[in-house]
Amino acid sequence: MMLPTLFQRLRLARWGLALLAAAGLAAVAAAPAHAERLKDLASIQGVRDNPLIGYGLVVGLDNSGDQTMQTPFTTQSLTNMLSQLGITVAPGTNMQLKNVAAVMVTATLPPFAQPGQQIDVVVSSMGNAKSLRGGTLLMTPLKGADGRVYAIAQGNLLVGGAGASSNGSSVQVNQLAGGRINGGAIVERGVPTTMGGQPGVVRLELNTTDFGTAERVTNAINQRFGSNTANALDGRVIMLHSPLDPSARVDFLAQVENIDVRPSLARAKVILNARTGSVVMNQTVTIDSCAVAHGNLSVVINTTQTASQPAPFSNGQTVVVPNSQVSLQQDAGGLHLLSSGASLADVVKALNTLGATPGDLMSILQAMKAAGALHADLEII
Repeated sequence: MMLPTLFQRLRLARWGLALLAAAGLAAVAAAPAHAERLKDLASIQGVRDNPLIGYGLVVGLDNSGDQTMQTPFTTQSLTNMLSQLGITVAPGTNMQLKNVAAVMVTATLPPFAQPGQQIDVVVSSMGNAKSLRGGTLLMTPLKGADGRVYAIAQGNLLVGGAGASSNGSSVQVNQLAGGRINGGAIVERGVPTTMGGQPGVVRLELNTTDFGTAERVTNAINQRFGSNTANALDGRVIMLHSPLDPSARVDFLAQVENIDVRPSLARAKVILNARTGSVVMNQTVTIDSCAVAHGNLSVVINTTQTASQPAPFSNGQTVVVPNSQVSLQQDAGGLHLLSSGASLADVVKALNTLGATPGDLMSILQAMKAAGALHADLEII
């Protein structure tokens, strides 16, 4: 058997490198692009949070509480609380309090919460208190939508803002009329969580209704656990056949949540915020070739104060007369040609050629949509 020459060995090595590169490219092509975990795309039906709300009092404020003359409910609440503690306040007593504030307490009861666990609460002033800094929330029952008490809140507030005032001048950083208590409420009653509604069945709910994504999620789950494990009921709900044993069901759902799925592209949409002038568009927005002319109209009003002198020996008085000058200027709006764009970068590049402000860009996008040159849904928020 003849040994391969040096040239043959080099050619075999080059072929081997080419095969390795092709295999690497195939592996990259097979990997899902922009894949997301299923736990980021969907949630399990029945596993949800429950809002809680309560009314309470914050004490220990440094003369920054409610003005009781303008907030009578604060005085009434304090009187009721003192009566429950065995202290009787004579009717008609004028309590001028400055270190008490009436507040609303809100919290979120997480799923599977058990009695004795602690949850965070948010405390917000509902009167005219200037600041809740340094205050202490007294025992406040937190109720659900059914009127039952699910947690009890109490503790010292953490206020992130700061402020100071002197001789009529004041400065304030962030909000002082609200605070937070980490672990400030103790769960007294849990909410039963029912997943699926029937044994052996769990339903997934996509965060966004999309038939393409529902199909891809179903295929990914069936490929992992076998056919007929998942069935899409519609564009949002997917039914799973899960084990009956609770421990096995937990392991099954943990594996399902970590499956990578590449969601289908969302509908082309442009979001216009008329209050802030923000314009946001997703990656599926495209435009056709069109011509756009846009000009700016500016009006400038300048008012100056001038003194009017009376005539000599007229016994008149010098008066101040406003002198206003009004000028109107309209910038030339040339006709710009916008080429059709197949990607978001092309669309942004085309729109930037107009040199329009965000406010003007809203009008341009609406006109392009009316002309049929913008392939996207306009949503004004």
